[in-house]
Amino acid sequence: MNEEISKLIDLQEIDSEIAGFNREIRDRQQEIADREQSIADKETAIEECLARTAELEQKKRDVTAAHEDAGARIKERQNKMMQVQTSREHQALLKEIEESKKLLKETEEQLLTIMEQIEKKSQEAEELKNLCQGEKELLSEEQEKVNKAIKKIESRRKSVTRKRDALAAELQTSILKRYNMLLTKREGLAVVQAVDGVCQGCFMAIPPQQFNEVRKGSKMNLCPTCQRILYFKEEETVEA
Repeated sequence: MNEEISKLIDLQEIDSEIAGFNREIRDRQQEIADREQSIADKETAIEECLARTAELEQKKRDVTAAHEDAGARIKERQNKMMQVQTSREHQALLKEIEESKKLLKETEEQLLTIMEQIEKKSQEAEELKNLCQGEKELLSEEQEKVNKAIKKIESRRKSVTRKRDALAAELQTSILKRYNMLLTKREGLAVVQAVDGVCQGCFMAIPPQQFNEVRKGSKMNLCPTCQRILYFKEEETVEA
C-alpha cells in the first residue's frame, strides 16, 4: 500500500479517537447543563408561584373589602328600615338588603376558593424549593466528578494530539490540506474503506475499474460520490 495512504489511514484513526474524546467531554458538559437547566426551570416555576400568590393575596384583599362593605351595608339598611315611613321605601330597603346578602354569600365563597388557591400555590412553591435545593446539592457533587473526568479525558486527548501533529507533519502539504478539508466537510470521516466495490462512507458503488485501482493501493483514489479518500484492506483469514 502507498505510504501516504497508510499514513492517512493512521491519521484518520487518530482523529476519530480525538473526536471520541471531544464527544465524551461534550456529553459530560451536557449532563451538567441539563441539571442546571432543570434547576433554572424550577426557579422560574417558583417565581411564577410567588407571583400568582401575590395576585391571589391582592384579590383576597379586594374581595374581603367587598365582603365587609356588603355586611356593613346590610346593617346600615336594617337600621334605616326603623326610620322609613312609606311601604315603597321599605320595599326598596328590603331589596337592597337581599342584594347585599347575595353579595355577602358570593364573596364568602370567593374567599374560600381564593384561600384554597393560595394554600395550593404556597405548597407548590415549597415543594419546588425543596426539590431545587436537593438538585443544587447533587449538582455540586456531580460538577466535581465531571471536572475530574474531563481533566483525565483532556490529558489523554493532549497525548493523542501530539501523535497526530507528528504524523500530520510527515504528510505532503497538499494531501494534508485535502484530508483536513474532507474531515470538516464529511463530519470527521475523510478516509474510508472500500468493501466489495462499495464506499463505506456514503455506501455508494465504486466503478469496477476504480475499485481495482483502490485494491492495488498504489495511488490515492477518491470516491466519485462523496470524494472521501478510499483504501482497501484484505480480509484476514482464520486458520482452523
